[in-house]
This record gives sequence, structure tokens and C-alpha cells, in this order.
Amino acid sequence: MTPAVTAAVLGSAGLHASWNALAHGLRDRLGTMVMIQVASLGIGLSCLPLVGVPAAGAWPWLLGSAALHVAYNLLLLETYRLGDFGQVYPIARGTSPWVTALIGVTLLHEYLTVTQTVGVVVISAGMLVLALAGGIPRRAEAAAVLAALATGCAIALYTVLDGVGARSSGSAMSYAAWLFVLQSAPTILLLHRRRDPAAAPNRQRAWGLLGGAMSLAAYTLVIWAQTRGTLATIAALRETSVVIGAIIGTLIFHEAYGRHRIAATVLVLAGITAINIP
Repeated sequence: MTPAVTAAVLGSAGLHASWNALAHGLRDRLGTMVMIQVASLGIGLSCLPLVGVPAAGAWPWLLGSAALHVAYNLLLLETYRLGDFGQVYPIARGTSPWVTALIGVTLLHEYLTVTQTVGVVVISAGMLVLALAGGIPRRAEAAAVLAALATGCAIALYTVLDGVGARSSGSAMSYAAWLFVLQSAPTILLLHRRRDPAAAPNRQRAWGLLGGAMSLAAYTLVIWAQTRGTLATIAALRETSVVIGAIIGTLIFHEAYGRHRIAATVLVLAGITAINIP
């Protein structure tokens, strides 16, 4: 991976952890998610005249990914309702690299070097350490863990669809803009039936709009990177957002940054190094 691609994915990781912390931390999570989607839809629509229409071959992947993103948004809300941010976020994000790597190698015939494979495994191991920092989940936490695993599978599937779709679209920016329009509109319709965003305080609506802008920027960076690198390594590198999320959890949610999180940070940094060894 080139330094530019690495920087783009790491920047995406920081933005992703930040908007997820917003979605989890604000009291009205449903209203916040609606505003995140409103921002994504508005920015996406404003970009359409500038970016054009993706090539015809990209549309099956684009439509499939949009449907998966709608499912992901609903799953994410349920995951945060059921579990603690410090536990369910690393489980959801840690599931994705394994599944993405498996699909990329077996179905898309992508090639990973030995060091890249080690990097994917080490990054995922670091996220597992974070997820299990509080011990093996109790039976009462099973629903939260299952929701987080389902969220992780949705992430892996739309990552693969977007990797193939963006490469066949002719323009990563065009693909990203249309994706956000196609996934945000139905999500807003589904969530608006449960929560009118106009009922939320102005301050919370503003935070939600900021989260939507960060979400769009984060995933646009990933889509661009997917046209220039293997899906498995980009997916693994992107999930360094878990370490950033752990830091946010410590600073904002006052969760302890103990030896488990230190160990996870070391593992993730080692994995990043391995991924970038030629």
C-alpha cells in the first residue's frame, strides 16, 4: 500500500470512530442516526451534478451495497441499544477483516503476501483483545454480541461489493455519491416512522449533521482506497478505528484504558507495519 492510500484509510478510521462515538454517546440515538442520514443524503445529492453517473457495470454492486448499508444502519442502532460501546464496537469492526479477507482471496482471487496475511491476523487479534477486555460475555450479553457479529458481517459484505463496484464504476467519487444517496433515503424513511428528527433539540440535530458529514467523508476515502489496494488489507487497516474508539471511550465515556487496551494497541500497530511491508 502506498503512503497516500495508508494515510487515507487511517484518516477514514479516525472519522469513523468519531461518528460512531457520536451515534452512541448522544441520548437520542435514533434521532441522531436520522440526522446522520439526512446529512449524507444532502451532501450526496449536491455532489451528483459534479460527479456524473457510474458505469453500467457498477450498478448491480451499487444497488446491492445500498441495501446492505440500510441493514447495517439498522443493525448498528440495535447493537448500540443492547451493548456497551467499548465491547460491541470492537466485535463489530473485528469481524469484518476476517470475512473480507476470506471472500477476497476465495472469490475475487486477490493475492496477499505472507506479511500482509500476518498483518490482517494481528490487527484482528488486537480487536479481539479489546472485545474480551471485560472477560467472556455473559449470557445476558449474548444478544448484544450477536447483533455486533451480524453488523460485522454486513460490513464485510458491503466492503466487498463496494470494492468491486468502485473499480468498475469509472470514478470512485461518482460511486460514493450515488451510494450515499441510495442508502440514506430508504434509511431515513424507515427511521422517520419511529422518530421525527424535528423533535430533537437543535444542538443534537447539529451533532447528528456533523456525524453524517464525517461518515460520508470516512467511507468516501475507503472507496477511493479500494480502487488502489487489496480489499483485505484496506479492511484490516480501516479497523484501526477500534483503537481510536478505545481512546475515545477513555477520554469521553471515562472507560479505563488498562493493560488489555495497551496490548491491543501494540498488536494493531504491529499489524499496520506488517501490512505495509512490500
